[in-house]
Amino acid sequence: MNKAIFLDRDGVINVERGYTHKLADFVILPDLMQVLQEFIKRGYLLIVISNQSGIAKQLYLQTETEALHNYLISELNKNNITLSEIYYCTHHPDVSNCICRKPNSLFVEKAIARFNIDASKSYFIGDKERDTQAGERVGVKGILIEANSSLKNILNQIQ
Repeated sequence: MNKAIFLDRDGVINVERGYTHKLADFVILPDLMQVLQEFIKRGYLLIVISNQSGIAKQLYLQTETEALHNYLISELNKNNITLSEIYYCTHHPDVSNCICRKPNSLFVEKAIARFNIDASKSYFIGDKERDTQAGERVGVKGILIEANSSLKNILNQIQ
């Protein structure tokens, strides 16, 4: 079985600005590349799971989110980092109900099944409790960090 690092996007991968959807506002956090390379060396798959409720609220388009994700993938590839998948929820409870929005665990469950992941050897890193709760609901260890902080600070918590 595989092990994985599940990552929230805004505040963990890029600077949290609130409804980040423009490429000019998408700033990858310092140390990210180095830490993700270390996770890969330790044998982890990398999976992003993000709530993008601005789409449901019509603050931005799904195509804008896809453009940011394509940019992120391109930047990661330049550093020999591959994401197994990016899952994102386009819903918001004020607009539409769903079971994919964190803290629900649908996307974590999909990834576990799709990539044959051992939840007990995996981690979910997020800057909000709903991120870690999504993983913990299915046996993935949650690591709550301060938004926009270096992931270097938690390397010692991941074996």
